[in-house]
Amino acid sequence: MLVCDDSPLVREGLRRAVAGVPGVTRVVGASSGEEALVRWPVERPSVVLMDVRMPGLGGVEATRRLLSRHPEANVVMLTVAEDADGVARAVSCGARGYVVKDAARDELAAAVLHVITETAGSPSGAPRRVEGGAPALTEREVQVLTGMSRGRSNAEIGKELFLSEDTVKTHARRLFRKLGAADRAQAVAVGYRLRIVR
Repeated sequence: MLVCDDSPLVREGLRRAVAGVPGVTRVVGASSGEEALVRWPVERPSVVLMDVRMPGLGGVEATRRLLSRHPEANVVMLTVAEDADGVARAVSCGARGYVVKDAARDELAAAVLHVITETAGSPSGAPRRVEGGAPALTEREVQVLTGMSRGRSNAEIGKELFLSEDTVKTHARRLFRKLGAADRAQAVAVGYRLRIVR
């Protein structure tokens, strides 16, 4: 496993958090996107935890370059806050998802284990959810997802679409379920990856 973050303290904390995850035999660190690109072909880690924002080559561009050279790489983005735009761009390049840096240790471990397990059952390395193409969203669900991708609140989306906030929430719940997303940021990320929103 490769942990890429420009902060030595963060790298060490993440290394400890994932060291005991089944399937993780070794954890190495990289302090920049450039270093991650050099180390990946040498280490061939099962998962890369990549910080979204770093000096120099940021995590989004590093992910894009890594996956263009090594499509089999499994990248999970690390973000301080729910940076929907950065995460969405990284996921549209092929990252498998994201974890908030201050997530509980067991939450981080579960995310890493999920990627390792999913990859083991998916020879192409692509997430199973995506293999069948985009799920069938209603026109209204696409409109709600588009509003989310522009950073609009449920109330603002409702105002634009002449819907009540509760109705927007109902459409949001349905599209989360169809996309296999846990929250808005993940739904937007999947929407970009599947070209539902652009």
